[in-house]
Amino acid sequence: MMYSLIIIVMSLIMLVMAFMAIHHKNLQVAVIASGIISLFASVIYIFLAAPDVAITEASIGSALTVVIFFYVLNKIRQSDDTK
Repeated sequence: MMYSLIIIVMSLIMLVMAFMAIHHKNLQVAVIASGIISLFASVIYIFLAAPDVAITEASIGSALTVVIFFYVLNKIRQSDDTK
């Protein structure tokens, strides 16, 4: 029962973060919101007894993707500054 409640709460937080990622004007906030979605998804996978999927989601979804997004945003800003 407690695990179900935790999964429901985390799913609702993921929905709020998805709405923020889609509708927020600031790109950094949108990228962080998408990273939080992936992080919560990996925790939910742990609760559902899928540790291999959780490790993959945590490493690629919430870590690597966010780093790549911030790298690209930094490169775009640098190219805008040089013009």
